[in-house]
Amino acid sequence: MVVIIVVITPMKSFESGHIHRPVPQNFLQSVRMLGEFKGRQALYIQQTPQVLNALRQAAIVQSTESSNRIEGVIASLTRIEAIVAQKTTPRDRSEQEIAGYRDVLQTIHASHEHIRLTSGVVLQLHGDLYRYTSVGGGRWKNSNNEIVESKPDGTRAIRFLPVEAWATPLYMDKLDEYFGEAWQAQNSEPLLLIAAYVLDFLCIHPFLDGNGRMSRLLTLLLLYHAGYEVGRYVSLEKTVETSKESYYEALGRSSQGWHKGEHDLMPWAEYLLGTVLASYREFEARVGTLSSMRGAKTEMVLDAFERLPAQFRLLDLERACPGVTRDMIRVVLGRLKSEGRVGAVGRGAGARWIKQ
Repeated sequence: MVVIIVVITPMKSFESGHIHRPVPQNFLQSVRMLGEFKGRQALYIQQTPQVLNALRQAAIVQSTESSNRIEGVIASLTRIEAIVAQKTTPRDRSEQEIAGYRDVLQTIHASHEHIRLTSGVVLQLHGDLYRYTSVGGGRWKNSNNEIVESKPDGTRAIRFLPVEAWATPLYMDKLDEYFGEAWQAQNSEPLLLIAAYVLDFLCIHPFLDGNGRMSRLLTLLLLYHAGYEVGRYVSLEKTVETSKESYYEALGRSSQGWHKGEHDLMPWAEYLLGTVLASYREFEARVGTLSSMRGAKTEMVLDAFERLPAQFRLLDLERACPGVTRDMIRVVLGRLKSEGRVGAVGRGAGARWIKQ
């Protein structure tokens, strides 16, 4: 009789001493700045409820669009807006996954205070992410996967080999255990713990599909738990999409040596904090501008403008802003033109507008 003993060591970023190592000054400065932003967010929430409602609606659409597009799940903006507003049903696999992301995103926004992060909750949220698809979700991977890089010449190279399928449930349970203990102990910086959790999750890569989207949803949930609510009003996913090269670079640097616990958490942690800082700066800029001179409908036009292609027509902007008059849209375009952000070729409704 052969007895096989399986030993799972502590999760790589939570091994003894790993999250308590000295951190660079840049990281400490980012933590301090985020603390200042968090201290001001309650004031904005109390003073500008109408503006925040407009931001919240735009953020849900942007988050759903960007996080799926990063993974190659694409649909037209018109369809995404209709799906997010639950005014239509998904027509294909991409739209089914978009609808699932919408559901999980709204669950986190509405119920984050009551969601305790466990491996069971991760499975449930993944199941909800794929609830409209025929393949379904909510199950750990049953075969090994790999993270592959596609090079410009068309060749593919393995960037990282995640945890094997047979060990995934054990690793996820250990990640839940060690993260929970560190969080409850309250003797480590919560933002560092969030970065460590998300890195380990991505290195385990516990699902055959949806790991990237789940990592961003779980980041949002944990930021809520730490008191950072910017993800309700500004799309963290869009910020990641606009810095996608830095995202993959930081993840690649921090995953080197992960299996042996010899990796460096800081590149990933600094990237994550930089993303949250950028989102807070955008949040305060938008709230300050809207509160002083523009209003919710102007914000709707500005948000639609950002998501339109480099060249568009007035009609394209009107379709993206239902309920906003043409005169109002012209006023906003006039401001953008005076700021040097857009130019016009031609006159009247047929003019082409070009972003600058």
